[in-house]
Amino acid sequence: MSQQTLSKISSSLIEEISSSRNEPEWLKQYRKASLSVYDTLPIETSPLYNKYTDAKKMDPEQVSFSTKTDATVPTLLQRRLGELENNTCVIQIGTNIHKINVTDDIKSKGVIITSIADAIQNNQDLVKKALDASNSNDDKFTALNNAAFNSGIFIHIPKNVILDTPIHLISCLSEDGISTISRNVIFADENSKAVIVQELYSPKAQKQQAYLELLNTTVAANAQLDITTLQMMDQTTVNFSTRRTDLAQDAKVNWYSGLFGSLLSRYKIEYFLNGIGASANDSEVVFGNNEQDFDIQTNVNHLSPQTEGRVVEKSILRNKSKSLFKGMIRIKENASKSNSFLSGRSILLDKDAKSDAIPGLEIFTNDVKATHSASVAQIDEEQIFYLQTRCLSKEEAERTIVEGFLEPLSRKMSFQVRAWIAYLIESKWDGKELSINTDEELAKFVEVEETRYNEDSELEQHYKYR
Repeated sequence: MSQQTLSKISSSLIEEISSSRNEPEWLKQYRKASLSVYDTLPIETSPLYNKYTDAKKMDPEQVSFSTKTDATVPTLLQRRLGELENNTCVIQIGTNIHKINVTDDIKSKGVIITSIADAIQNNQDLVKKALDASNSNDDKFTALNNAAFNSGIFIHIPKNVILDTPIHLISCLSEDGISTISRNVIFADENSKAVIVQELYSPKAQKQQAYLELLNTTVAANAQLDITTLQMMDQTTVNFSTRRTDLAQDAKVNWYSGLFGSLLSRYKIEYFLNGIGASANDSEVVFGNNEQDFDIQTNVNHLSPQTEGRVVEKSILRNKSKSLFKGMIRIKENASKSNSFLSGRSILLDKDAKSDAIPGLEIFTNDVKATHSASVAQIDEEQIFYLQTRCLSKEEAERTIVEGFLEPLSRKMSFQVRAWIAYLIESKWDGKELSINTDEELAKFVEVEETRYNEDSELEQHYKYR
């Protein structure tokens, strides 16, 4: 079992990965073609983005890959796994699928939850469709993922299936310092509905370690997916994620991302609204401290009429942390009567924190609504002073302002997601370990969020006491 650093990655590693999994010849050739593309592409294809990006923080001399990694469950994850014992979940440790647990109810509905290696053997047509949707020429790290993925998860929600309980995807880097490239594929068939929660962890590493992900999501006609990504990795690691979501007629996706960990997070997110009435709602919360970097690119492509897109990114930055938000709305010639909104906003809590926003519009037809906005500002000292006159300390005043900054975004989330994000912000502020263990403290957050925006309850009380 060989090990190669990113700086020296070659076709020999591709051969070893492919052979160890007994992959078909077409996939081996697909990998090799992608590797040749990877070698030719720059980190950023756009000169404008290249000026701002910190993607070079990933050290190719330290980041290393192999066909297999240590399968030991890190201590930081053991408690969380105990809580998910009776839930539908996939546990990924490095390149290893540690556990797949599917409840009897979900099994009876024909839902497929498996490793990408098994899916290549048993669901080859759907996997090939996802691979074909990813063009390695689009991006250097898309090409790297397509060439050298050594793990992954496959989910298929059948037609007309509605799941009442979430599917949990838990991914954690291994303790041996070897990096992971995960090729994840999600298909939601017609009229289906599901909730997926993705949690990303890593132990503290002696050298730089990476979790690289390429995720293809396909949402068929009239299907709906609610997906939450919570990234809680140690700041010795880097996290690169490339995501593509294709939506058919009247399909809907709500994607909520909370990015809190890693030294560098680079996310490239693409939505393709292919069918009439398709809708994508993307909400991103970033909280950086120390010298963390967050590089987020979110594009919404309207390809059919009457489609809707909404992207809202909000960053809270402390110390010397940085964020870069790159967003684009594209409304093509056949996408009249579409409606799209793109927003990137940052609040800087320290003078050395930095944020850049580059929103854009490309409109090729008439009769549409499209707008974008961006703002970057230091925290308002007058607001701090006012809150301090109300007996709050400076730190309490900053937390109150941050809570108000996030509240309009929070209203679009479920109470559970709001509770998770509020809990992680509180944990990071206090320097605690980042996780969403459902202990008593998190239970209190959930209880508050359940009732926080219950307007019906307010009306009931109003009439009760008139």
